[in-house]
Amino acid sequence: MPDCAGLRRIHGIADSVSDDEVAEQAFERRRAQTGGSDFLQVHLHRVLVISCVMRDAEQIRIWSIGAPLEDERATIQRFYEGIERYVPQLVSWNGGGFDLPALNYRALANGVSAPRFWEWGDEDRDFRYNNYVNRYHTRHLDLMDVLAMYQPRNNAPLDEVARLAGFPGKIGMEGGAVWKQFRAGEVQRIRDYCEADCANTYLLYLRFLQLRGVYTPERYRSECALLRAFLEKQKGGHWREFLDRWKE
Repeated sequence: MPDCAGLRRIHGIADSVSDDEVAEQAFERRRAQTGGSDFLQVHLHRVLVISCVMRDAEQIRIWSIGAPLEDERATIQRFYEGIERYVPQLVSWNGGGFDLPALNYRALANGVSAPRFWEWGDEDRDFRYNNYVNRYHTRHLDLMDVLAMYQPRNNAPLDEVARLAGFPGKIGMEGGAVWKQFRAGEVQRIRDYCEADCANTYLLYLRFLQLRGVYTPERYRSECALLRAFLEKQKGGHWREFLDRWKE
């Protein structure tokens, strides 16, 4: 969502101007720059929540980092501390095009430490030819970028690709509605939306592993069943809607 405090510093806007007015001024400037779109540049966003799916050798779970009263720095730092601890493969949809650049700028602005994420192989040789930063490495796999063969003209939205594959797609809202929902106090709804996006991305990743022959059809079905069993135990209307839409 818009970083209103940062926009005040950049444009010399008085503290007396409301966040709504600051954001609307930023949207107007952006529309003038782009000819219509008011989606702000990545460095002008503030991180409210980071949602994750984690699959390890024993289980799968989905959760969100970032509470309504938790500051942005703490949210981002916790995400990178997870990378320090687990050194996971990161899988995203357009993560190289938006999510990770946004996190990079916001981590820099907030003084966050993320040595494992930024390891290029100087300290750990295992990262020399497979690190989180290189576009063509797999320690971070931007699934959309790979499926598009690294050609931006072939990029496709997560919602449409997920629905084509028989998965639920977006639940409850669109990304462009986050600011409006935040101003209405609907932080939980934003978290639900982000978590559902993660589940869609994970299901597409499982299908991708089957596509590559890494998973047999039987293994693919068992992994889907594991996710379904996890979601059936969760509370929340977004997961009920997700399961109702998930047709195999």
